[in-house]
Amino acid sequence: MAGARPRTLPASAVPVIVGTAVASADGSVIWWRAVAALVVAVAIQVGTNYANDYSDGIRGTDEARVGPLRLVASGLATPQAVRGAAVASFGVAAVAGLALAAAAGWWLVAVGAACVAAGWFYTGGPRPYGYVGLGEVFVFVFFGLVATVGTAYVQLERITGLAVAAAVPVGLLAVALLVVNNLRDIPTDTRSGKRTLAVRLGAPATRHLYAGTVLVPFAVAVAIAVARPWSLLTLLALPLAVPPVRQVLGGEEGPGLIKVLGATGRLQLVFGGLLAIGIAL
Repeated sequence: MAGARPRTLPASAVPVIVGTAVASADGSVIWWRAVAALVVAVAIQVGTNYANDYSDGIRGTDEARVGPLRLVASGLATPQAVRGAAVASFGVAAVAGLALAAAAGWWLVAVGAACVAAGWFYTGGPRPYGYVGLGEVFVFVFFGLVATVGTAYVQLERITGLAVAAAVPVGLLAVALLVVNNLRDIPTDTRSGKRTLAVRLGAPATRHLYAGTVLVPFAVAVAIAVARPWSLLTLLALPLAVPPVRQVLGGEEGPGLIKVLGATGRLQLVFGGLLAIGIAL
C-alpha cells in the first residue's frame, strides 16, 4: 500500500470523473465503461508508482529522500518484487483497457500502450524523461488530456470541445502535484544528477510555477462556465487553494512540503468533483 502511494491517486480518479461528467452532459453514460476507465487509470498510476520506486531504487536516487518512504531504497521490498508489482498493475490496466477497446475502437490499444510506456519510462530505461525535466509535460498530457478526453471518448465515441477544455484544469492540478514533489526534492535530485524541471528552473521559479498550476484551473473553469454555467461551482474550492499556495510562495521547504502535497491532492479531488457536478448540471 505504501508503494502504491494512495494519496496521489486522485490524479488518476479525477480525470475519469470529469470525463464521465462530460459524457453525461452530451448523452447517456454506459456505467460499465466508466468503471473500466477508472480501473485503467488507477491501475496505470499504481503501476507507474511501483515502476518509479523500482527504477529510482536501483539507480540509488532515493537513498537520501526527504519525502515518503520508498520500498526499494529502504529495503522493505526487493527490486524484483516491486518490478513484479508494476507489471501486475499494468496487466490489470491492460485487461480493462482491452474491454474498452473492444467496445469503442481497437485503436485505443495504441493509446493504452503509450500510457504504459509513459509510466515505465518516466524514471525507467536508459534515458528516463523524468530525469531531463519533461515529467510535467507528460503528466499534463496523460493525466489531463488523454485520461479526461479518453474517458469521454469511450462513452461518446467522439472527441468534443468540452472534453478538451475540461482536461486542461484537470491536467494542471495533476502537474501541481509533481511540481511540489520535485520542489521538495531539489537538493537530493541535484546531488544524484536527476535534472527535473524544478532543478533546471531553481526553487524561486518552481514556486511560481506551482502557484500557476493551482490557480489557473479556476480561470479555465470560469471560461468553461460560458458553455456550462454551473462550472462556477469550482470557485467553492478556492479556499482550499490559498493555504498551500501561500506556504509554497512563503518558502516552505523539505518535510513541510509533504503537507502541501497532501493539500494539493485534496484540492484536486474537490475541484474535480465540483467541476464534474457543474458540467453534468
